[in-house]
Amino acid sequence: MPNKKIFILLPDGVGLRNFAFSNFYQLGIDEDFAITYWNATPFDLKDLGFEEIKIQNSASHPFTELYKNARKHIELSKSVARNKDTVYDSYRFPFAYDGIKKALKSAFTQFLIITHSTERGLSHIREQIKNKERKTLHYRQSVKTLQKEQPALVFCTNQRPMTAIAPVLAAQDLGIPTATFIFSWDNIPKATMVVETDYYFVWSDYMKQELLSYYPYINQDQIFITGTPQFESHFDSSQLRSRVAFFEQNKLDLDKKYICYSGDDVTTSPNDPKYLEDVAIAIRKLNKRGHLLGIVFRRCPVDFSSRFDKVLDDYQDVITAVAPLWEKVGAEWNTILPTQADADLQINTIAHTEMVINLGSSMVFDYVAHNKSCAFINYDVASKNLKNWSVKKIYDYVHFRSMPNKTAVLWINNPESIAGIIESVIVDDRPSIKSAQQWFEIINQHPPAEASSRIWTSIKKIIS
Repeated sequence: MPNKKIFILLPDGVGLRNFAFSNFYQLGIDEDFAITYWNATPFDLKDLGFEEIKIQNSASHPFTELYKNARKHIELSKSVARNKDTVYDSYRFPFAYDGIKKALKSAFTQFLIITHSTERGLSHIREQIKNKERKTLHYRQSVKTLQKEQPALVFCTNQRPMTAIAPVLAAQDLGIPTATFIFSWDNIPKATMVVETDYYFVWSDYMKQELLSYYPYINQDQIFITGTPQFESHFDSSQLRSRVAFFEQNKLDLDKKYICYSGDDVTTSPNDPKYLEDVAIAIRKLNKRGHLLGIVFRRCPVDFSSRFDKVLDDYQDVITAVAPLWEKVGAEWNTILPTQADADLQINTIAHTEMVINLGSSMVFDYVAHNKSCAFINYDVASKNLKNWSVKKIYDYVHFRSMPNKTAVLWINNPESIAGIIESVIVDDRPSIKSAQQWFEIINQHPPAEASSRIWTSIKKIIS
């Protein structure tokens, strides 16, 4: 009988939504896979009835981060040279020199960058990362776990965390096939690849071509196009609550129609409170014209700041905050964990609002899955919180170049245009939906409801 034990490696909470709070697990069970979550998150998956093995000591080698950062800078420099495009410089994080320890780390990283900028040098950096991680307790314990459990495949849910390197290496050194899922549509151009696996699972052919372009050591036959499970729930009507139930639970006015303002994190959109205020002002104007409208404000799940408090207080008549139901278990963004309850909340928020407004978020795809429009904020505020920040930087990012044409979203180019754009959507003038659907099909393999099924089909091919 073939070995169908699959280890789903969760190095952080990012993979929970796709691989725990979706149909992924049940579909695998239905195909007679024996699924074990190799779980480094604080979330207890046994509460969901899943088999899990907790990872207790996942610390990386102290030098791994330095080599990883050097690798990122070298890869970005190569992208600048290859594509003759300085946009890749915007993906760099500045070096820190406040304190001796940080200064020494930055100096060593810059030394690595200068001395390893060739293809051969980059290859040496990649090997050094592996060599360092093989010396860790995390690696040794991973080897012991794999020797005991003997899975047919280790499937990593996120290509970014350093803590995924050791268990992936342990599997490869034991001859166990490995795979990783590219978890976000903007990840590949940013040089976020940390783990190197035998197989790669991507959202679309577009993403496959990116992977081949940025990582020439990866071959076509190593890549599976599956789509992402994160959109599947939009096509599951069983998770929808009635409008009345949703409105009552979230203290919304049944006489009003609501638009959703989807917040960004403070780094992406430092002026988000002002944008929210501009939308609230537009809603007040529309209500004076006879409309009955409100705003559902869904903040970025990893933003626990108080920066929106004044706007929410000043515009209580039009803004209702419906907070994401994530659990904060640490200070870093990737230790703030999604929950099943929030997945249900997001679906119902989309189903019971008319459109979404945000700054360049992938929520455009969540809304078009419900045949609803998205408007992108596209102007700078008069008084910036960060002098050198500009909205132009956001839309210059490489992943926005996948947009088939500019009508895929509605563009809010100034505060004065907000009311008219919202009104055009409310009266059913939705010219952007067709183009947004085309963009969705470029970004994510269709039909989107079958992503988990395609992942399991691909896993079968690997282990057969």
